Amino acid sequence: MNTETPIRLLVVDDHTLFRRGLIALLSQFADLQVAGEAGDAGEAQRRAQALQPDIVLLDNHLPGVRGIDAIAGLKEVAPQARVLMLTVSEDEQDLSAALRAGAQGYLLKTMEGDVLAQCLRRCMHGESVVSPEMTSKLVSAFQARHEAATGTVPAAEEPEETPASPLAALSPREQEILRCIGRGASNKEIGRELGIAETTVKIHVQHILRKLKLSSRVQAAVVLAGSAAAP
Repeated sequence: MNTETPIRLLVVDDHTLFRRGLIALLSQFADLQVAGEAGDAGEAQRRAQALQPDIVLLDNHLPGVRGIDAIAGLKEVAPQARVLMLTVSEDEQDLSAALRAGAQGYLLKTMEGDVLAQCLRRCMHGESVVSPEMTSKLVSAFQARHEAATGTVPAAEEPEETPASPLAALSPREQEILRCIGRGASNKEIGRELGIAETTVKIHVQHILRKLKLSSRVQAAVVLAGSAAAP
């Protein structure tokens, strides 16, 4: 019997039929509870302040304002709430803007209900979640920002010596765990696969993020993907 406190959700979407369908889908999971719903950013902020949900499921296409632009206001009135974008937009600029604005994840409406439920649970445990279809676009956006900030060295002028990979700072075990993170595995799944305690995995993840000067598992997955793609 599950005695854990349900994860309290606020569903924000301007399409009433989709919103009601999503609420009905989420109600099938005993550990998920829809505490409220809203159809626009203003109503979402009022409901978030009143309900103090654990997670806000936020569409990006809202009347008068993008969902991305509503994140700051939601976090101001409900500081402990995690914001997950749930949208049809596969635009990499929307993705990067949402993560920069403080969203804990970016999910597509095309995903299966049980996968969405699992993402909500992972988010509640502190993980950042991004739909697999968006991972390559996240890498592209990350690389584009890096090139814009540092400038791209023309191929003819590149030094002969290739800089050491940032992953070189990690121990073999940390690199192994990073590869698991890149596949989207949770700490529990990593621990089961490698035969180590979940708490040990958590400590390794903290070390990985500190060594790579990152703040989330999503960023770690991006660095891994970028390193694998490098010539």
